Amino acid sequence: MQTRNLFLAASILFNAIKLLILSAILYAVSAPPPILVTLGAPQTVRTANPKIGVHTRLTDEVEEWKIKKNVELVREMGAPWIVEYFPWGYIEYNENEYDWSHADQVVDHARRQGLTVIARLGFAPVWARPKNPITSYLDESRYPHFANFAREFVAHFKGRIRYVIIWNEPNVNLEWGYRPVDPAGYTRMLQAVYPFAKQADPEIQILAGALAPNLAPAGSIDAMNDLDYLRQMYDAGAREYFDALAAHAYGWTSPADEAPAPNRVNFRRTELLREIMTQNGDAAKRVFITEGGWNDHPRWTKAVHPAERIQYTLRAFELCRAWDWLDACALWAFRYPAPTQTYLDYFSFVTPDFDPKPIYYEVQKYATAK
Repeated sequence: MQTRNLFLAASILFNAIKLLILSAILYAVSAPPPILVTLGAPQTVRTANPKIGVHTRLTDEVEEWKIKKNVELVREMGAPWIVEYFPWGYIEYNENEYDWSHADQVVDHARRQGLTVIARLGFAPVWARPKNPITSYLDESRYPHFANFAREFVAHFKGRIRYVIIWNEPNVNLEWGYRPVDPAGYTRMLQAVYPFAKQADPEIQILAGALAPNLAPAGSIDAMNDLDYLRQMYDAGAREYFDALAAHAYGWTSPADEAPAPNRVNFRRTELLREIMTQNGDAAKRVFITEGGWNDHPRWTKAVHPAERIQYTLRAFELCRAWDWLDACALWAFRYPAPTQTYLDYFSFVTPDFDPKPIYYEVQKYATAK
């Protein structure tokens, strides 16, 4: 009786294995083939305003065809510049081991579409930060490691990327590892990175700042006023350790033309940053807007109506064209890989499903007008 039961169990197991193998074969045969993605023929951006740009969000875009589709749409909108984030922790996940595969895809597809890439570096890997702190926390003892990564990045992309932003919005507590913000500490980061990057490529342009425009009162634990922060960067000796300034220019609820003032956040606040550069004998350096623009969420307090957003955005591009000290005006954000389900979705020009919004078509019409 026992032998008969064992035989029955073995028979069931054997048939189950056969069924499993058959299912796997059927799945493999019926699965769609992988999408073949090629770089395609070299393209050129046709635009009436060579300073137009956007901040893309390709960092977390997994599928290569979507990366290509993104940059094709940017080109077709008439924008020759993109800013893209290249997280240190994604590329050097283990110390001294580099995976450039995704970054190469982004850069090569962008360049094939005729776009100029401004690379933003940040995001400390796990091995470079104490247990648990967020990715924006980098202890000063780790600056040499970040500098080494920047050198490897610049060397790898030599001839393909000419502009690199060092960190993001260091004047905000959240972006400085939830520590009190520290202009002198950020300056020491620049002093660590700059010579290493230049060692890899003397032609590389190091962009500093990328400060969050804000009106935080003195002593705030959340942020430091961007104008005060830039002044303190100069006081700390930053001038010799960057080649151009990255500026964030958000308009909030104000028209693009509204005059700048220290107690007001608007698009032309960028002119106040420029004045500080001039006051510090740094007028020869260029400025790049690497984030900015307007939001048209129906309920967010810092948003405007969709028609106003279009009007202000087009006027902002005109202002940028007239500013002879500025090279690029890259607004936030071209497209998110997936909906954020927050007000952030209302900064975008294209939906996650690649449907252009009305602002996309209006910028395209403006950029391709003859």
